[in-house]
This record gives sequence, C-alpha cells and structure tokens, in this order.
Amino acid sequence: MAQTKPHISIVNVVSSATTDQKLDLVEITKKFPDVEYHPDQFPGAVFRLDNPRTATLIFQTGNMVCTGATSEEMSIKAVNTVVQKLRRAKIKIKNRPPVTIQNIVSTINLGGRVSIVQAARTLPRSIYEPEQFPAVIHRMLDPKTVTLIFSTGKLVCTGARHEEEIHRSVNQIHSLLEEKNLMDYD
Repeated sequence: MAQTKPHISIVNVVSSATTDQKLDLVEITKKFPDVEYHPDQFPGAVFRLDNPRTATLIFQTGNMVCTGATSEEMSIKAVNTVVQKLRRAKIKIKNRPPVTIQNIVSTINLGGRVSIVQAARTLPRSIYEPEQFPAVIHRMLDPKTVTLIFSTGKLVCTGARHEEEIHRSVNQIHSLLEEKNLMDYD
C-alpha cells in the first residue's frame, strides 16, 4: 500500500505572558470564585475558561502561563480573554501583555508501522531503550523539536514554537523513514 499523508493533531499549546506588575491573587479569587488558588499547595491561581477551553496560571509576579489551547491563535485569545475579564472586574492591568508561545505538542499518525529497531539505528540523534520506554526519542536540530516515534506509526512531537515547525519536523521524519524503507503500509 502507498504512503499516506501524516495526520497531525495539535493537542496542547503552552504560552506565557507577563503584565509587568504584581497581582493580588486573593483579590482575583474574591472576584472570581471559580478561580482555584491554594497557596499552600501551589503559588499560582488557576483561571479556567470554557471558550476557548484553557487553563491560565496567574502568579503574583504578574506572570501567566496558558495551557490547553489547540492552536497558537487560541492560546493568544485565551490570555487576552483572561486579561479582559480581570480588567472588567476592576483589577488594574496597565499594559496588554505580549503572549509568547513556549511549546506546541502534537500527535501524529503516519498511517503505517515503523521498523522501530532499524529506525533507532538509522536516525541520527535518536535514543531507543525499550526496557524503559517503547518509543524512539528523536531530537531534531532544525526545527528544534523532540519526537517520540512508536512502532504503530504514531508520533508525539514537542518543542515547536510555531505550528509550521511541527509540519516541518513531521515531514522531515516521515521522509527519512520512507527513504530508509522503515515504513510498512499493509
């Protein structure tokens, strides 16, 4: 059977932002009872949104970390929505915090099986220790990503900061596996 185009799903985008000012997390939890804040367990407050479905950690330093988005745009929108809600609740935030994408995690289905032992021997910058973990860990230099390659043809790619880097990584790995005859489509 012929090669299929890899199916890529972005499953988590992590972004960060800073308000460049101190925030009163107790005040935030008074105005937003759904916000979780347990300073004895974790130093940040968890501000969850249903739309887009994300969780934004807010720290007293004014730093924020947003997780759970499935696109760069959604992650940026989530942080901006949290800032907007805080402002509407009369929590002063001086500037519009710039949002930086820190990590994009995606899952990929190559549509065929991978000869995993051969892949581990053939792909540069790869580690395979089946007693510890069932996938080849492949480190790519450009773009700078780490991809877990499973024998099922499923991959997990992490470390990208732009969605385009995920596509480049996956296409490079898929091409390498194809060139070296390490894919089996049955």
